[in-house]
Amino acid sequence: MHISNFYLEIPKSLIAFYPSLIRSRCRLLIVNGDTGKMTHTFFFNIINEINSGDLIIFNDTEVIPARLFGLKESGGKVEILLEKILKNNHLLVYIKSSNPVKINSSIFFGKNNNIKASIINYQKPFYEIKFDNYKSSIINIFNQFGSIPLPPYIKRHSIKIDEKLYQTIYKRNLGSIAAPTAGLHFDIPLLQKLSKKGVDIEFITLHIGSATFTPIKTLQIEKHIMHSEWVYISSELINKIKLCKKRGGRIIAVGTTTLRALESVYHSHSWDNEKNYSQNTNIFIYPGYKHNVVDALITNFHFPKSTLMMLVSSFLGHKNTINAYEEAIRKKYRFFSYGDAMYITYNNLAPYEKIKN
Repeated sequence: MHISNFYLEIPKSLIAFYPSLIRSRCRLLIVNGDTGKMTHTFFFNIINEINSGDLIIFNDTEVIPARLFGLKESGGKVEILLEKILKNNHLLVYIKSSNPVKINSSIFFGKNNNIKASIINYQKPFYEIKFDNYKSSIINIFNQFGSIPLPPYIKRHSIKIDEKLYQTIYKRNLGSIAAPTAGLHFDIPLLQKLSKKGVDIEFITLHIGSATFTPIKTLQIEKHIMHSEWVYISSELINKIKLCKKRGGRIIAVGTTTLRALESVYHSHSWDNEKNYSQNTNIFIYPGYKHNVVDALITNFHFPKSTLMMLVSSFLGHKNTINAYEEAIRKKYRFFSYGDAMYITYNNLAPYEKIKN
């Protein structure tokens, strides 16, 4: 399937640099997967789309202040973006520098540049670095000196308020380098209304890494390889999902990361045996994929030609997805991480839709 099928021109004026002042007051495009019918409303009205007895599932990951600025031995500036914390003070990181850094050289961080890290290895696109003689938790370095890693299409530096704005209100497991942005629209009053209505609320954890936003560089999307991300889903939730579907309730995923996690556990031994699922996933979901768990998805408007847009297309249908994005552009919805949202129901015919190669 050719990547050009997922291209749209998004006007720069529609890219959101900040979220809505009140989380639940962003705009919401509701799309019926079976009919393609679209309805325009505001996010707080999503309460009308979710029924008593439904099960809504959130990703409770918390974003690490994963961007660090430091100096090379030469005095040149360097920027690192954390990908993954390994063991024994080793990290996988992206490194941005005017000139390539060298293996076995050092970089320095902290207020007085007194925190030293050695560059151990390079395996494109990641460097492996090790913090020398640092006895505290590595995460303390990022909490003390790091900044929130806003996506590159938000053309501004992160500021203090982003530490709050770029986190969901229900975060509890630190480990992501990007926010599960569909969850940014939920505030406490909306969660309280869902609970009062009899909607079951549960959580999974998927720590978001570069897999989510790494650009696809292959013309045929099937050749793209996803990096892995860590997922945890409890045995109790697996059982609760099965019971919900058995009694006719719907499973509603908040965000593409939640959907990926649920599809990952469905294809594992944990699903049949109802055991805790705790492992990495590199599942890549694109059109032609038959969804097995989720009935409705809450998601943002994603970057064209991204794996996230392809997942949405697999769920809603390619034609419906392109129509929805074009409608959102016409109606001047706000796009990407800090932008507006969609509520979409599964299109059962989506796996059989013909898309040009």
